[in-house]
Parts: sequence; C-alpha cells; structure tokens
Amino acid sequence: MNKRSKPTKYIFITGGVVSSLGKGLSAASLGALIEARGLTVTFIKMDPYINVDPGTMNPTQHGEVFVTDDGAETDLDLGHYERFTRKRMGRRNNFTAGQVYDSVITKERKGEYLGGTVQVIPHITNEIKDRIRALDGDAEVVIIEVGGTVGDIESLPFLEAIRQLRLEIGPQDCVSIHVTLIPFIKAAGELKTKPTQHSVAALRTLGLQADILLCRSETPVPMEQKKKIALFCNVAREHVISATDVKSIYNLPLAFHEEGLDEVVLNQLSIWAREPDLSPWNRISSVVSDPDGELRIGIVGKYVDLAESYKSLNESLTHGGIEHRHKVNLSFLDAEVLEKEGLKALEEVDAILVPGGFGKRGIEGKILAARYARENKVPYFGICLGMQVAVIEFARNVAGLKAANSTEFDEASPNPVIALLPEQRDITDKGATMRLGAYPCELVEGSNSIDAYGQSEIQERHRHRYEFNNDFRDTLTEKGLRVAGICPGRDLVEVVELPDHPWFVGCQYHPEFKSRPFKAHPLFSAFVKAAIENKKTRS
Repeated sequence: MNKRSKPTKYIFITGGVVSSLGKGLSAASLGALIEARGLTVTFIKMDPYINVDPGTMNPTQHGEVFVTDDGAETDLDLGHYERFTRKRMGRRNNFTAGQVYDSVITKERKGEYLGGTVQVIPHITNEIKDRIRALDGDAEVVIIEVGGTVGDIESLPFLEAIRQLRLEIGPQDCVSIHVTLIPFIKAAGELKTKPTQHSVAALRTLGLQADILLCRSETPVPMEQKKKIALFCNVAREHVISATDVKSIYNLPLAFHEEGLDEVVLNQLSIWAREPDLSPWNRISSVVSDPDGELRIGIVGKYVDLAESYKSLNESLTHGGIEHRHKVNLSFLDAEVLEKEGLKALEEVDAILVPGGFGKRGIEGKILAARYARENKVPYFGICLGMQVAVIEFARNVAGLKAANSTEFDEASPNPVIALLPEQRDITDKGATMRLGAYPCELVEGSNSIDAYGQSEIQERHRHRYEFNNDFRDTLTEKGLRVAGICPGRDLVEVVELPDHPWFVGCQYHPEFKSRPFKAHPLFSAFVKAAIENKKTRS
C-alpha cells in the first residue's frame, strides 16, 4: 500500500434493521484499533432528532447526557469514544438535526441565502457537510456515526449528505460501514440473513453502497453465511465481519481485530500502518475473564429503569474493578422504592453510590441511603446530587439544622443547605443556570480525595444547577463534615467527606466522565478498594 497523500480519511457508520445494534461501540472499537496502529482518530456522532441537544431529554428514554470539557451536553456515544481512545470530545463532535435546522433558519433570517428558497438540498445537506469537514486536520481518520436506522425519515438528510461527501472526497479516502442484524430464529435453529439483505437494499435506494458489513449476531456467522451475504449485498467476502456478542465491551477491539476489521478498513482507505499494539486490551481482557474476586455495589438512583441512564457511571465502576482485579456487580435500587419499602436491600451490598439527577422525586430515598451508609460505616460515594443529599442528611441528622428539612431545591425554601447561587436566582431560563464543563478544584491535605488523586490541583467536569450553601459551612464543619475540595476563585464547595468513616466522599462534579478502562478514575479506584475491604470485614 502507498502512504496517504491526503490529510484526512473518513469512515461513515450507519445502522439498519433495528436500533441498539452497537454502532457507537463499533465506532469506538474501530477507533481503538486504528489508534493502536499509531494513527490519530477522532469522531462525530450525528443525531437525527430535532432536539437541539440531549440536555433536557429524559434519561430513561435517551440514556445519559455525556458532558465534555467545553461544556457541551452530548450523546452518550461520545463517552464510548473517549473511553476507547485517547481523543477528547467537544462541541464539534456531536450535532443534532435540531442544531442543523436552527443554524440554517438563523442564516435565512439574516439574509445569508440572498432571498433564495431554502431547501433540504442543498442548504441542510451543506450545513451537515460543513460540520463534518470542520474536523479536517484534527486527526488522520474521522469516524462519523449516523444515529437511528436506515429508513428513518429523520435520517434522510444525513444519509444524503454522506452520499454527496463520498462523491466529493473520492472512494480512496472514505469507507462506508453498515451495522446490521443477523437474527437467530430458534424455531428454525439457524441464523437468517434476509434482514441484512433488505437493510443493504434500503441503503442502496438512497445512493449508498456499503463497503463493509458488521453483522451483529448472538453466535459467530459461519463462512457459508458470509459468502451468501457478500453475494447478495455486493461486498467482498472478507468485508463481511462477524460482530458476535462478547462477555465484555472491552473485548470488542480484540474480537474485531481477529475478524480482520482494522486491516480491511485501512486497505480500503489505502493507509499504511504498523501492526497494532493490543497489549492494553489483552490485559483488560485477562482481568475480565479471570478476576480475583467479586463485589456488589448498590446504585441508589431515580432513572434505574434504563441502565444506560448511568452508562459512564457503570463503566467507571467496572474500570475500578479492573484496576483491582475484581468483577463489580451492580444492583440498581430505586430511591422511591427505598422510601416506601425500607432499606433492607442495602444490607446486600458492599458499598453504596448515589448518582446525580434532577428534580425532587426520590430525594428522600437518597437521603435515607446516605444516612444508612454513614451510620453503618458502609463505603459511600455521592456524585453531584449524591453529594448534595449527603450534605442534607448530615445537616439534618447530625447538625440538627432546620434548613435541611426542605428538599425543595429553590430560592423559596427557608434558607436551604443546598441552594441556587445568588446570581442564578433571577435567571428564568433553566439552561442558563447550569454549571457545565470543566472547572478547577483544589483538594485539602489529609483528605481521602487528595490521597486518591495524589495531587492537590485537579480539573473535573460539571453538570448541575444547585450548590453547597456557604452560609452553613462553618456550622457543618464544626459538627464533623470535612470540606475536602474547593473551586478556587469562586469559593464553591466541590468535595465533602466524613473523616471518622472508612470511606465517605461526595463530589459536586462528575468524575465518571474521565474514567478509562486502562486507568480508572482515582475516586472510583479508591471507592472500589474501600468496597473490597468492607466485604472482607463483613465476611
């Protein structure tokens, strides 16, 4: 193969038949393989929904909102991209149909189209292409994932934009990967290829020919089936890749490499690259396959009906387990159920984690969980709202503050312990009150947090509206609450701890957004270690 003569190559990833086939994980895994070969990679996730961003969407419908350093509220797939590669995402790495249409309409109102008729083609498709080409030069390879499935009305402008880009870029600098389903029909006792054939045919009607097929299935796709798919879908046999269910998502890069995906893609793009260094993935796979032990962590939340509501959180706990060679089992406990039925479920876990959330629903259940952890010396990790309810619980039951009796987190409450900042109280646009993105934090000597990080100055990502009320700081610290981290310049409380507890930490930020399978976030690593020690003590 000759070396590339152009600075940027493009990989377009689409999906068919059904949603939730794992396009995001496939994109992330392919990115990991390309990076392991010494190349640089970045990503774009294009979401066809009309919402401007997922920030106001229900987590039980859409999954978690992933926050970047620059404060963008993005799709959860950007979390996969960051966890599998060294690349850090930002606002340019995720855009929605809502953002595209808003931009085009704004330009039309300003007269930028000179009074011409504004249409999907070329105006919407040009806006999409411009946003893709804005990443030219950011990396040697750009992987673009289209949300939804082929056939969705919302996806049509995005697929048309891809069709145009392929013509403009040229076949040697782009490749189209289609993720599709090969279902196993139990009654027939065999895998069926017809859904894949129909999906590829639907893609062709839009002017797009898949170069590579990622065939999702419960079991490996036999060679005869691959030959059949290749024949009917007009792709080379070696371009039909079996994407079989794996024990852990962190086995995916190894599984795809074994199928030859990275070599096929680079050949298609005429890229020369060295053999991949997969030793980090092999180490992770070894721990996942043969852990030294297991533990159970209870997640007391309000969006527990959909595990992907806490996707980064779940993965961060897995990372902590990998670092300590333990399998981490998760128990999702509905905070409202704990309010009504009691805390017996907490007796079965080795540690308790209370994650973030919005609104007052389930607040009292989370407060009960914090109290249980404090009184029973169970390791506790409170994130965002989880930190705030821990403060309320301490203020209410240890310090005896009447201000902690209210959990109506607003300015109407009688001097609440957790409150809006004064400068936020006159803002009516809820989105404007959020503290989003990366902020610095200074940790206090002698705290569990500084022991975990190994340094005093850190920077973490935020997504919240309410803050620790400094009017009560002196009273609470006198009663034994340790303020372990402060946002410099603004004097905002970022971390609280209980010094007389084995491990009780609450942080205002979201550390789960920066954890990686190769290196667990320091707080998650320390939390899992405390859970392991607690399990040993209990047994």
